[in-house]
Amino acid sequence: MQRRAFRVRARGPFFRAELACKVALDMFDTFRADWNAVFRNDPAARNAWEVLTYAGLHAIFWHRIAHFFWRHKIKFAARLISQINRGITGIEIHPGARIGKGFFIDHGMGVVIGETSEIGEDCLLYHGVTLGGVSLEKTKRHPTLGNNVVIGAGAKVLGAITLGDNVRVGANAVVLKDVPSNCVVVGNPGRVVVQDGLHVGQETPLTHGRDLDPEGEMMRCLVHKIDELEKRLHKLEEGKGT
Repeated sequence: MQRRAFRVRARGPFFRAELACKVALDMFDTFRADWNAVFRNDPAARNAWEVLTYAGLHAIFWHRIAHFFWRHKIKFAARLISQINRGITGIEIHPGARIGKGFFIDHGMGVVIGETSEIGEDCLLYHGVTLGGVSLEKTKRHPTLGNNVVIGAGAKVLGAITLGDNVRVGANAVVLKDVPSNCVVVGNPGRVVVQDGLHVGQETPLTHGRDLDPEGEMMRCLVHKIDELEKRLHKLEEGKGT
């Protein structure tokens, strides 16, 4: 009798209205957090009218609607909204991806977020970022990001790996392994260059490891090696001449 009474109550109009109200409030709270993230992460955002034109804001707004349909097994509607969103914004987010509050994509063109990706709160992505998979199996195959993660322009995070809280990924890095919290990752393949040296709130999210120059260091090593080889060759030529 108690189970039957609960089912009747659950199907009643008051229960449905209360549930709809809760869902609406949650969506409004999430959208407000996404809205505030624009002003927090983009110094070029001067007023609300400009922010309304941001492709990154449009992309996450429509993704949340598509994700709602996806969770309620209305897959075609979810995919349709996702594809329209992709065509308008240039940002491809699979409707199955789970994204926390305060998410912002700056510029946004070329961003790809896979189906099983999970993104924490207050994360920031720049244009050209890929959260992709390396497996064809229908399992968890895309990255999981913690809270307050920043991924620089053109970076690729691939596979079912985890990036901890407060991780910074440099521009064009390729991350293939798990990254602990409070780390900076640069290079291809990605490697940790700073760990537990970040102070959240004081660290600017725009550094992208710009003080690091692995390619330049490699070129200096090659030049040094060439100089040594030229000296040895010169000695050999002098020996033959005598």
